[in-house]
Parts: sequence; C-alpha cells; structure tokens
Amino acid sequence: MVTLNLNNCKPFAQGYNRYCFQHPNNPDRCVKVIRPENIKARYRRQSPVKRVLGTARLNDNTQELKAHGQPAIRQLLRVSKESIVWSHLPRFYGSVETTLGTANESEIIRCADGSVAPTLESLIRGNKVTPELQEAISRFEAWLADTRILTRNLLPHNLVVTDRSGQSELFLVDGLGAPTIPQALAGLPGWSERYITRKIARFHTRLAWEQDNRGLSWEDFQRLR
Repeated sequence: MVTLNLNNCKPFAQGYNRYCFQHPNNPDRCVKVIRPENIKARYRRQSPVKRVLGTARLNDNTQELKAHGQPAIRQLLRVSKESIVWSHLPRFYGSVETTLGTANESEIIRCADGSVAPTLESLIRGNKVTPELQEAISRFEAWLADTRILTRNLLPHNLVVTDRSGQSELFLVDGLGAPTIPQALAGLPGWSERYITRKIARFHTRLAWEQDNRGLSWEDFQRLR
C-alpha cells in the first residue's frame, strides 16, 4: 500500500479532532487525519466507567468508517442508488495510510468556481437565512427523512454549502452516524423516523441560535426554547 506523504502539507481545514488535507495527488479529494493528542485529552476527561470502553469510540475516523456502513446507506448502495447517497454526502473512499497516520479519504466539496465550499455556519452566523438557503436546508432535511440515514446532532459547522449544481445544496461533511444504541434500534418500526425528526428539530433550534443568540450560550438558549 502506498503511503501518502503529508509532511510538507498544511491543512485547509481543521476541527477539534481532525485535520483536513488536500490529497497530494488528487485535488478533488481530502484526507482526514486524527489529532491523537485530543483523543488522549478526551479520554482523560471520561468517567472511569466510560474509560473501560477504550479510545476507539473517540476516534472520529473509526466512527466515520462505521457510519458509512450503516444499514440505510448499505441498502441504497445495494440497489444502485449511489446518486441518492452522494447527493448530500461527500463520496467516501475509505481509509488510507499517510505519514501522519491512518486517514479517511473523501471528496472535497467545492463550489462552481472551484473554491472549497463554505460552512453553513459561516453563512448564517449573525445573519438571516436567505430564501435560497432555506430551500437548500429543506431539501437536505427531506433527504434525511426519505433515506433514514442517521446522523449525530446536525451542527452548521459540519455542513457545507455548494452551488456546483446550479443551486445551493447542503452536504454533511462530519457528524454522520448515530451512537451505538440508537443505531441498534434503527430497525424498529418508526424508530428512525422519530430519531431523525428529533435531530431536525434540534437543528432548527441551532440555526436560530446561530442567527441571533442574543448573547446567550448555546446551553442557555436551548433552555429558553
């Protein structure tokens, strides 16, 4: 297996747990590298009971691999409905070895002009959602409801907005998949629908906070809703 050399590369984006690098051999793909120091820090903050579960559940790359194997995605791919899966998710290519450790490789979502798509957070923080953007949000939510693909809490900094198809569309670039117990319950009649409805309702609250939080923390804002 070829090891990608990232030693002289700078990430184009980063979260608390991962760095995102442009693939050195393919400008349309990114590689996500874990920040191991943050996994260790998160592990130390866990309760003794949770520490027994180990660190794998704190590794976002491991969790992302598992999330792409969830039943809803597997079923759509099995019946050749790849276009539906990738209409709001970056194409995913699995894990790859790099000089900075094992990484996940996926599509970089770009805009029509070739720039990296901005986050939803950057577009709405302190601003009103435009009608065009609201339509994109509604299409994304309808996709979730129709596919029953499970996600964690929908956060605006984990969603990007692209106009590459001629209209604004949302793509979830982080936060795919559900915790172990919710995922295990997904096969129960009606359960996925209720789970997704709750996630969308919480998303609406988060969108309202991003637009006008009145100086309140996210925790305090939720209590007032």
